[in-house]
Amino acid sequence: MPSLNAIRIAVCLLLLPPLPALFAQSSAAKPSIQGRSETMVVLGSATPVPLAESQRPVVVLPVKPMALAAVSPQDLLRQDSSVFLEQRGEGGGQADIVLDGGSFEQTLVLLDGFRINDAQSAHHNLDLPLPLQAMSSIEVLEGAGSTLHGVDALSGVVDFLTTAPDHDSWQARAGGGSFEENEETLLGAATRGRWSGRVAADRNFSTGFMTDRDYRNEEASAEDWMGSPLGITDVLLAGSDRAFGANQFYGNFPSWERTKGWFASIRQDLGSHVVAAFAFRRHTDEYVLFRDDPAIYENNHIDGLWQAMLNNTLTVGKDSALLMGLEADGDSIRSFNFSGGVTSYALGIHARNRGAGYVDLDWRPAKRRWSLSAGAREEIFSGGAQSVFSPQVSGLLRLGGHLNLRANGGYGFRIPTYTDLYYSDPATLGNPNLLPESAWSTNVGAEWAPSGRLSLTVNGFYSQQHDTIDYVRAPSLPNPYLPPSCVKANTWCAANLSGLHFAGVDMRLTWIPSRRQSVRIAWTGQHGAQGALHGLQSEYVYNYPVQNIYAVWTWVLGRAATLANMVQIAQRYQQTVYPVWNVTLTHDAGRLRPYLRLTNLSNTGYQEIVGVNMPPREVVGGFALQWGQ
Repeated sequence: MPSLNAIRIAVCLLLLPPLPALFAQSSAAKPSIQGRSETMVVLGSATPVPLAESQRPVVVLPVKPMALAAVSPQDLLRQDSSVFLEQRGEGGGQADIVLDGGSFEQTLVLLDGFRINDAQSAHHNLDLPLPLQAMSSIEVLEGAGSTLHGVDALSGVVDFLTTAPDHDSWQARAGGGSFEENEETLLGAATRGRWSGRVAADRNFSTGFMTDRDYRNEEASAEDWMGSPLGITDVLLAGSDRAFGANQFYGNFPSWERTKGWFASIRQDLGSHVVAAFAFRRHTDEYVLFRDDPAIYENNHIDGLWQAMLNNTLTVGKDSALLMGLEADGDSIRSFNFSGGVTSYALGIHARNRGAGYVDLDWRPAKRRWSLSAGAREEIFSGGAQSVFSPQVSGLLRLGGHLNLRANGGYGFRIPTYTDLYYSDPATLGNPNLLPESAWSTNVGAEWAPSGRLSLTVNGFYSQQHDTIDYVRAPSLPNPYLPPSCVKANTWCAANLSGLHFAGVDMRLTWIPSRRQSVRIAWTGQHGAQGALHGLQSEYVYNYPVQNIYAVWTWVLGRAATLANMVQIAQRYQQTVYPVWNVTLTHDAGRLRPYLRLTNLSNTGYQEIVGVNMPPREVVGGFALQWGQ
């Protein structure tokens, strides 16, 4: 941990204006909070559109303003109250993501439009191979997104995006803090004619705030963009390695876990309207039940995912665009366990494939105050024995220059993971007869922006779910609502539930009272149908937040030092409300850029997953060295 004097020096450097000879650069950061500017979104739309013209509720979280204040993408996702993170591992380790009443398995995670969702278990959906520093923004789409994005987009979609650099730059960062935390990052970008590229690497590790909660997270990536007469070629290679003490993660065991993954993708423009893309992801998960004696029980899972896409965007008249696409993908798993020197199948050896075609017509009359989009998707599973049809319609109405109304409705679905289907241990039992789950969802909302310094967005949502997948148990048997395979009392059994529906409201307020200050408040409240459990206990579906509030006050000090106060107040279903207060202090200009992060200053004892304690108060500080812009 850094000495007290080192922390004092860091604070002084953050608060003082930079010395011109040491810090000045040709493009110093502006000393003010910037008003609303036009942001383009690609999620939930046939073509990129300005955020203000999006017919769907989309939240855009830029990475650059938080580059020094965050250690992982999870830190940015917490800024949106419609996103609720159920975190186990620290520093970018294992975390589940919940959107608008859905379970943690009902959110589709993308990387530049490619699927990241893990076929073994949705607990690994946020096991991203890409360092945070290599990302440009994160887009969050609320509501069903299966029409354009396919399976698993039942309650929402999160896309982690990269963009090509437009100048040369290099940055190295190092820091340390509580519980022997250590972090380093390296980022380099260059442009030469029609080529540009970026390399990034980071790692962070700690001895942990309690026994068997140590961790080590490492990620690295290289991405190249090349121009040709055909268009842009985008090639990405990325990999990650995460090892962590998993004390209490899956029960009352001093466990240990290590995940590794690598990802490769290529995207090629074929003229101005056609895009072809291909990607492959490999992910491994090693789990040891008793860390000090791996021979008692160990699981090893290896899963793979390939995906190919071809889409064509046509101009229909002068006001409309028609997106047509074809997709194919497949996943597989090889899974074994080792117990007492005996090797056996855990999840087994399985594979499955899918193919899909979709269309989306986006109509945006230039001189009208409205726009409309309608689309549909047909997804066919292995063998052609099953298919799913996913329609969607959305619209935007402009009332005057400051008020926009949005509405959309659509269908989303998810197929079971291999863990849902085949996992078995003394306390948990999968179900190979599980049906896919699905939901009809609607969103209706309004955005009021009377000036560049004030905006208010309100969005109401409703989801009617069918065959929802959850793990349930009963204190005694028989119980007619348990699957026939569940023959032991107090055993968590995978089952399809009926009759679930969720309703809620999101509100986001942004106020910029002066050139140096901004206030942002986001609130989400939701309610679910409790009677659908029929007296059973739920392990995952009823862990949703009934209230989630996130507020941040940002103040620019001096030329480029920024102080941010962030408070989250959350309450999960049938749990006690808790507050978490974080503060960051950064100096994001000049060659030497110090930063300080104070996490959980309120020293709140809380859990986002039942039984898994979150860290107490932590202090981390360090410096970044910057060359170029």
